[in-house]
Amino acid sequence: MSGWNPTIITFTIYIVGMLLIGLLAYRYTQSLSDYILGGRRLGSFVTAMSAGASDMSGWLLMGLPGAVYAAGLVEGWIAIGLTIGAYFNWLLVAGRLRIYTEFNQNALTLPEYFHHRFGASHNALKIVSATIILVFFTIYCSSGVVAGAKLFQNLFSVPYSTALWLGALATIAYTFIGGFLAVSWTDTIQATLMIFALILTPIFVVASLGGTEEVSAALAQAEQVASKDFTDLFTGTSPLGLLSLAAWGLGYFGQPHILARFMAADSVKSLNKARRISMTWMILCLAGAIGIGFFGIAFFQANPSIANIVNAEHEQVFIELAKLLFNPWISGILLSAILAAVMSTLSCQLLISSSAITEDFYKGYIRPKASERELVWLGRLMVLVIAGLAIFIAQDENNKVLKLVEFAWAGFGSAFGPVVLLSLFWKRMNSTGAMAGMLTGAIVVFSWKKLTPVDSVWNGVYEMIPAFGLATLAVIIGSLLSAKPETQIVETFDNAEQAYKNAN
Repeated sequence: MSGWNPTIITFTIYIVGMLLIGLLAYRYTQSLSDYILGGRRLGSFVTAMSAGASDMSGWLLMGLPGAVYAAGLVEGWIAIGLTIGAYFNWLLVAGRLRIYTEFNQNALTLPEYFHHRFGASHNALKIVSATIILVFFTIYCSSGVVAGAKLFQNLFSVPYSTALWLGALATIAYTFIGGFLAVSWTDTIQATLMIFALILTPIFVVASLGGTEEVSAALAQAEQVASKDFTDLFTGTSPLGLLSLAAWGLGYFGQPHILARFMAADSVKSLNKARRISMTWMILCLAGAIGIGFFGIAFFQANPSIANIVNAEHEQVFIELAKLLFNPWISGILLSAILAAVMSTLSCQLLISSSAITEDFYKGYIRPKASERELVWLGRLMVLVIAGLAIFIAQDENNKVLKLVEFAWAGFGSAFGPVVLLSLFWKRMNSTGAMAGMLTGAIVVFSWKKLTPVDSVWNGVYEMIPAFGLATLAVIIGSLLSAKPETQIVETFDNAEQAYKNAN
């Protein structure tokens, strides 16, 4: 391992600070509700920052800049789709889900909400939804472990296998100790750190090259070498390709780690304030990430002697720029932003997966009368188990952060998105429709690439598009072909809807 320089010292101080926050949150974590949802007492600012930070994982500082560095601004369609999807998620889902979960037995998790919302007389709906969470979150968690490993590998000059454990342990520790409060408090700090890094870095890249004219000249040279137009939003793609990039936005409606933030807010009014804060933060962060990849093309074209690492591994572009352009102390702060992005999302995902086992399996079927202390400690144990599985998946050094996120994002968006949306707006929906939608969405995501011919244009379509559409149809058809919901379920829906209107 290389010597302890200012960058590593700053980076280490950041990790220690996050662990201390975890210890502080431990004192406030007395019940399962505290551990899973922070006792539903998050204010608007913490809700906004936590939702943003848990959403934007390591792909924001590694995956997206790397994609733009390799292909140009055409990859910006991902950001456009995400921005639109996030806005409508806040507008249509956030407030309603906060109210509806409270009216449905104060549900702490999505599986529990589905179970009570549709009045299922059996536990199949709860089991299937919890299983989907565990499967896709294990894959999603592995993307965070990969991003953290590549950061530690670059910074500490250690083998990937060692870096894998260093990055994972930093996150697991404070999630294990402090639960939801630790995750939410640290998310607020991490979101601030991320936006600082994402705005500052593109500005310094342009300044280091001497200004916009020099950037344009270097980009023109890079385009000549690569024989592609990095500035064209439509280059090298097709309408289906653009639709696939923009379709990322559909995924927001089904992401359990983001929906949990809505459920944990102290009121609907605080969610309205949080929407404005979160969307501003998100737009600035996405613009910064695109700027890093785009201006990075010009920087490394102008400095080919130091471009080897980035050209071999595009997702390292932000790491290399931070190390090359900034004072080592500042570089340590900027590189902490990557770990912040990884830790904020990975910790939330571990917590949601843990709650699926603790609340939806263990408390539901094994020990219904388990004490709060027992459930909290079981939740902590499950964090370790799921993290272990994620580390196992992440062992392949050739894993791409963006590809892992892309698959898991489609899985959640398709399996849960249509079910969540229709559960909040259609009182005729029932458990049969919910089950049909979840299974259809998950199965299509897993099978789409395998069932479509490799040389077919449809094989390149993002799984989210067919899976989300077919899952929506399955919900509607399944509900209409089966019995209407019971009167009590319809009354609960009407009462929740009225409460939502009154809250606004």
